[in-house]
Amino acid sequence: MLQGSDGGDTQKPFIAFVLGGPGSGKGTQCTKIASDFGFAHLSAGDILRHEIASGSEKGELILEIIKEGRIVPSEITVELIRKAMEMNNAKRVLIDGFPRCEENRIAFERIVGTEPDIVIFFDCPEDEMVKRLLGRNQGRVDDNIETIKKRLKVFESLNIPVVDYYSSRGKVHKVSKQFCFALNYLSKINFVSYHYIVLLTLYH
Repeated sequence: MLQGSDGGDTQKPFIAFVLGGPGSGKGTQCTKIASDFGFAHLSAGDILRHEIASGSEKGELILEIIKEGRIVPSEITVELIRKAMEMNNAKRVLIDGFPRCEENRIAFERIVGTEPDIVIFFDCPEDEMVKRLLGRNQGRVDDNIETIKKRLKVFESLNIPVVDYYSSRGKVHKVSKQFCFALNYLSKINFVSYHYIVLLTLYH
């Protein structure tokens, strides 16, 4: 069961966390998985931006926090994710790029009252992620590489402990490095997604 905003319980959806470094392809594949397999696709970043755009009191607080260069507290982010899950009322939910750290993970399990059913981790090689991110950016290549490598180090230091935790609980399914290099990347990932998601949801 899922903890509702009124403290009561609602029917628990099938929850999939999708993790991977910047440039790993997780966002693109989340869109494909959501479209092909009937998942509600929730992105923590998009949810925060939507709240800011709404002009709500909470949105103004989030904007102030970001302007000051601080990290949005886990409780705020998780509460917005929980609210989005309730509003979607979906049987299957794909949460893209969250949790970003152990603090996020702990807050999610405490506030939402459940663990994910599955964690899909895009284990993309660093050089491949750097190449993709450089392809998106313009400007001085050296500056871009330096910034990108800092982002990857932050990802590794914060996200990998989350992956390790869920691995110890048998919930992590890796999209292996070989798929990141495959020319027919999309079709191969769909094949992997079939095994990792569809077969599980059939019995949920």
